Amino acid sequence: MTNSTRFAQKALLLATATPLVLAFATPAFAQDLQPTPVPAPTGAQGDTKAASTEDPTAQDQGGDIVVTGTLFKSREATPSPVTTVSTDELDRRGISTIQDGLQALASNNGPALTNNFTANGAFASGASAISLRGLSTNSTLVLFDGLRAAYYPLADDGTRNFVDLNNIPDDIVDRVEVLRDGASASYGADAIAGVVNIITKRQVKGVMGRAESGVSQYGDGQQYRLSLTAGVGDLDEQGYNAYISGYYIKQEGIRASARAFPFNTADYRALGGPNGVINGVTPAGTFALSTGGNFEVRPATLTNATTPVAVAGTRYQNLNSDCGIGTPYTLTDAQFAAAATAPRTVCQFDRRNLYGNITSPIDRFGLSARVTAKVTDSIEAYGEFNFTQSNTFFTARAPATFRGAAPTGINYPQFDTSTNSALRAPGSFNLYLPVFVCAARVNCATAADRRFNPNNPFAAAGNVALLIGTDNSFGTIPTNSTRSRSYRAAFGVSGDITDRIAFDVSGTLMHIDLRQTYTGYVYIQHLLDVINDGTYNFINPSATTAAVRNYLTPTKINNDTSDQYQLQGSLRGRLVDLPGGPLELAVGLSERYEAVDSPSANDDFNGPTQRYFTLNAFGTKGHRFIFSAFGELNAPIVTALTVNLSGRYDKYSSGQDAFSPKAGIVFKPFRQLTLRGTYSRGFRIPSFGESNALPTTGYVNNNAALFTDAYLAQYGCTKATYSTACPAYINATSSYGQTTLASPNLKPEKSRSFTAGILVEPIRNVSFTVDYYNIKKTGAIASPDLAAAAAAYYAGAAIPAGINVVPDSPDPNNPLAKPRVAFVQAPYINADSIRSEGIDFAVNADFNITSGVKLNTSLEASYILLLSTTVNGVEQRFDGTLGPQSPTAGSGTPKWRGNWLATVDFGGFTISNTVNYVSGYDKSATDAGTLYMDCGLNTSYTTCHTKSYLTDDIQLAYRVTDKFTFYVNVNNIANRLPPFDPAASYGITGFNLVQAGNGFNGRYFKAGAKFGF
Repeated sequence: MTNSTRFAQKALLLATATPLVLAFATPAFAQDLQPTPVPAPTGAQGDTKAASTEDPTAQDQGGDIVVTGTLFKSREATPSPVTTVSTDELDRRGISTIQDGLQALASNNGPALTNNFTANGAFASGASAISLRGLSTNSTLVLFDGLRAAYYPLADDGTRNFVDLNNIPDDIVDRVEVLRDGASASYGADAIAGVVNIITKRQVKGVMGRAESGVSQYGDGQQYRLSLTAGVGDLDEQGYNAYISGYYIKQEGIRASARAFPFNTADYRALGGPNGVINGVTPAGTFALSTGGNFEVRPATLTNATTPVAVAGTRYQNLNSDCGIGTPYTLTDAQFAAAATAPRTVCQFDRRNLYGNITSPIDRFGLSARVTAKVTDSIEAYGEFNFTQSNTFFTARAPATFRGAAPTGINYPQFDTSTNSALRAPGSFNLYLPVFVCAARVNCATAADRRFNPNNPFAAAGNVALLIGTDNSFGTIPTNSTRSRSYRAAFGVSGDITDRIAFDVSGTLMHIDLRQTYTGYVYIQHLLDVINDGTYNFINPSATTAAVRNYLTPTKINNDTSDQYQLQGSLRGRLVDLPGGPLELAVGLSERYEAVDSPSANDDFNGPTQRYFTLNAFGTKGHRFIFSAFGELNAPIVTALTVNLSGRYDKYSSGQDAFSPKAGIVFKPFRQLTLRGTYSRGFRIPSFGESNALPTTGYVNNNAALFTDAYLAQYGCTKATYSTACPAYINATSSYGQTTLASPNLKPEKSRSFTAGILVEPIRNVSFTVDYYNIKKTGAIASPDLAAAAAAYYAGAAIPAGINVVPDSPDPNNPLAKPRVAFVQAPYINADSIRSEGIDFAVNADFNITSGVKLNTSLEASYILLLSTTVNGVEQRFDGTLGPQSPTAGSGTPKWRGNWLATVDFGGFTISNTVNYVSGYDKSATDAGTLYMDCGLNTSYTTCHTKSYLTDDIQLAYRVTDKFTFYVNVNNIANRLPPFDPAASYGITGFNLVQAGNGFNGRYFKAGAKFGF
């Protein structure tokens, strides 16, 4: 039976069961209930504008509304805190896209996934996702009109499923509701930290559109936005509305070289740090091989016909005299003596300046259509279609050296050197140029057409040549581009069956196809081929033919897909009248199908050399059906007290199941004061990447805490002199791979969460809210403590059971020293517990200052009290630090995030000012071997604490007529660039790509116009 047939059969079963449930439920309701107001389809409850607020009771709308997280329509405060953000508010803040607006939420903290981050080499390139409560992208559920969306085909870090925010059709969004509480009882898996519900417009009348353009004060980062929406019909008067909408957004990329120091360089000596990252001479005189765009060679002899050993007393020499993109530098006598194997003249190059990305080029466009109609006076139906396409392009962060180039293979964790004379192992490997070359590329020493290798200056003496180089030594720079296409269809029918019972049936089908194109990556076997047949000119690479260059770096295209189908139905009605109002009950059923097919772009099924340098081997494929039953009871015990109970049961075809209960309470002793609280349990299902995937390798920078002084002594340094005296082979500019292996026996992560909040409205249109949250995950899916395993390797201690440490190739400068770690490998396990605890604050106020002059102000802030993971009974605490580092590449967890918006409206003019704030954090990460807030990741810079970051945005708008508005924005008016942080995410950049937001643009100007008629 095919998956589609099975889904169709279950959909038919659900449709058949619905009237039976209705018939069964009808006698149970009281006979004196009033008719329920006509409900709108789930998640698309109206076409009125919603203000930005921390609670729906502050919205100035008529009629009841459905709030995310509940099945009931009401204007009363819900037990869970909900932030509602309107598109009008985003306009006042100068934010162009919903994606940017969600990334700016105060509750979005820790390991979010931003477009800037993915432009610098993240697994899920080309995508964006938020991380409520610092619990990562896989614990925040994103819905479209109350329905599930397809996962992005690439998982975050190869493990975390998420919904790409770039698929949001911006110009038909009415508002976004963010439920800042666990919601598995309503929606099932992934809703541990909260829910983001993207709500589209119910109807559009007439024609509306916008045109916008922006540019930074540096003349780059240009942005363009065009949209047009047209609708006909009126639901109230004509009984129908139909609209069609299209948009186009383009953003030019920004290179690091376009910004001032220290954005534009990797040489941080002026800030108190080493310059080893530019592959030159360090302050201590040590030398990092693989320098600026040229090849270096050193004579070596072969042992056992496979393993090269450098000739004693020899040095590396430049194979080609031209430094290419590099700069020649002659070592001083002291440096020459200290760098025992370096040539007298070296080539330096600044990787950050030459290759660094700040933002990548992105263009997005989409088309949407929707029809909404009143079937009867009490029943409404809608159908919607959305198409979006998002394209990104970026270059690799920096060229990779060959001895650390290819992530560990899938089937071959170590290379078998006995099969190829040019390889050296274990783990990553060095290359050498053989003495002889021939057309057959093998057994050249005895081939009839053998000749001395023209690229090996030591061939005549019978020596092979150890070869050191980088991607750019071949004159090629790896580039990545993605094209993501999203197709979504949705429908809904809702309304009154009788004067006592209402129903809602809705469904969606969503498909994403992603094409990844990789160019300029060196193919390992092809490199070995051109080494052994002599067709590549290593002495003068520019003389190599185009055919050989193309053979060396064949283009790789990878196609990935993701699907999500869902059909759900629910009933709600009023049972009896209680002193505080009607007792309401809602029940429902849901069936959905989800699948991901993401083949590896760099597998080694055909052998360890049939793959590319630097492309990760990750890949996954899987599908599953999920059946769910859910219900909710709302009991207004008395006027001042309402109790809400809900629960959901989810059954997965992969064998897991979960029951998620939730209880909430709202106590309102008088109009000005509301107290609320919730307690819930939830779950996160293992992702396809965690349960059924090829190995995933993420890289973590080395730090002094990993090593012992005895180990470092082999390299002429100690822990105290780690950042200045240790060679680049083992210092903080190097990294090791953490390889995680999928496990099909994983259980769902379980969560317990509770909230407690207070809402104060001292006068009309003024509100203050404070909400406390406390979330704990148990059985959290994680790899074992891989940093501890690496530390055990360096200490000569026993490696923990179930973990494999793969050594790297020896340091060419210290071939007899114990090699560094190349990879640490271990399967995922249900072992950890994770805690997140904090407080949210909000203030909203509207004032009529004088006749015709209005002031609106809103403040949103979130403070993390605790974010920690407990591994083997030991707590690793992250709040206020750069951690967690291992699973998120070190994006940090600032204590504070917040923004304050103030708008003055007078006549046709509107002036808005937004202040955005992110607190600083300590340069430590307890999961990277440091202590909590011990500055353990500081690499000899002047401060242990990364500074806070505050920016100010201003928008001026003028309503020329009721149908036309012109606006001008100046974002980051003080031109404050993000704080320097060499230890942050993908530390080669020197800046935190997640917490800095769009601050890399500097002062940014935008102008645009909106119209409607």
